Amino acid sequence: MRKRILLADDTKFMRDMLRSSLDSEYFEIVGEAKDGEQAIAMYKDLKPDLVILDINMPRLNGIDALTSIMEFDKKAKVVMCSDQKFENMIVLALKRGASEFIVKPFKKEDVVKTMRAVFKDLPL
Repeated sequence: MRKRILLADDTKFMRDMLRSSLDSEYFEIVGEAKDGEQAIAMYKDLKPDLVILDINMPRLNGIDALTSIMEFDKKAKVVMCSDQKFENMIVLALKRGASEFIVKPFKKEDVVKTMRAVFKDLPL
């Protein structure tokens, strides 16, 4: 069964990069959010298996979106995505319940490795 993924990043380019990295028989992109507020609303509506959240987004950043998603669903799987300069924020996100993180710039192999870490049952 394919894992349902919600992508949340304020740049279409990054969402497209993630989409192409996850383009396989194992994943289905069920939605794309441009900011943290939209990510929370879409999570509640779509109930995906996993959310990939950028840390630096307008209206509501990824850390606050993560906090709201985890309050709504304690079992939510959330992977944070950000560049090295936000390393302290990645540590904070892991403390608040994020499952894993992807560091930008990333390669497809990095995304796949992260998916394996989150979904132990994937035959990748």
